[in-house]
Amino acid sequence: MEIDFAPSEQSTIGLEWEMALVDKHGGELVSLAPQVLERLAAEHPELFGDVPRIHQELLLNTLELVTGVHRTVAEATADLGESLAAVRSITDRIGVELFSAGSHPFSQPRLQPVTDKERYAKLIDRTQWWGRQMVIYGVHVHVGLDRRDKAMPVLDALVNYFPHFQALSASSPFWSGEDTGYASQRALMFQQLPTAGLPFQFPDWAGFEHYVDDMLETGVIDLINEIRWDIRPVPRLGTIEMRVCDGLSTLEEIGAIGALTQCLVEEASRSLDAGRPIPTMPPWNVQENKWRAARYGLDAIIILDAACNEKLVTEHLAETIERLAPIAEDLGCASQLYDLEGIMRRGAGYQRQRRVAEAHGGDLRAVVLEEARLMREGYAPADA
Repeated sequence: MEIDFAPSEQSTIGLEWEMALVDKHGGELVSLAPQVLERLAAEHPELFGDVPRIHQELLLNTLELVTGVHRTVAEATADLGESLAAVRSITDRIGVELFSAGSHPFSQPRLQPVTDKERYAKLIDRTQWWGRQMVIYGVHVHVGLDRRDKAMPVLDALVNYFPHFQALSASSPFWSGEDTGYASQRALMFQQLPTAGLPFQFPDWAGFEHYVDDMLETGVIDLINEIRWDIRPVPRLGTIEMRVCDGLSTLEEIGAIGALTQCLVEEASRSLDAGRPIPTMPPWNVQENKWRAARYGLDAIIILDAACNEKLVTEHLAETIERLAPIAEDLGCASQLYDLEGIMRRGAGYQRQRRVAEAHGGDLRAVVLEEARLMREGYAPADA
């Protein structure tokens, strides 16, 4: 089958931010998304035009904020900030806080009601226990590609940086009240769904078309957007979508991840325009990198190339930031790219959550409420 790829301007950016609704006092998940959306539609109809900026998700405790198409990371995060303020204008009045991390630390997955839509019912019916565990939240970054033939090699380029994104964003060490020992439980949980997890890598667009055709023919999917890879092309938007990241608590962190994504895509695009190939690694190295980053986060030693050279992920990130700095200047996201250094200096979400839990005698309610506070207030200037 032939899959069209929508026209898109190279390296434009869009962001998606999944967040949970939690009780402002105890931090437990609350299933109030339909009520929040109903009030939002009445009070902020501008958010629900032809392309709604706030969506309901699989679970009734979840909202997703979606931006329009922007040229710069700053514009995209400002867009998210406007939607976030609108949501708060509702949730503050009903005793609800907002929380974004890879998972909720203690709420029981089996107790979370599912949104009443046919596609979600079908997903749960098919996936059973695994589907009912998906109390997870993420951040997705779309970057525009100016031609279809760039999609698969740009995907290859981002796959090389899979562990960097995972380590920076890892924020799901706890699951159902237990410390899993992992930096990102979400990374390993989400890949249990059909078509989720690491992408297959094809040398050209025809290979992707053949894969989609097989998935449709065998009934694995009904629509292309049911391919839930961690990194995937999105033909209807003309983008590559980076879906690796756990939920993030601040717009600063989202901006940093957005800048890294945008710069890596632009770098790969320039290489392709110049006729240079994108290096790839064997799939077994890619798979190992995912596990290492999920397990060890910013302490992961990652595989860099097909020759199996290795380096601490934070060391390679520091080198990558410097290499990408000129591109970031061109794209207007230099300050956001250097915000990655703040994440490495302060620690990622999983490290912060464990510190809070230890300081409160293992009380995970304190973890949720601290993440909610951070999401509301951001970092203090001394910590930024």
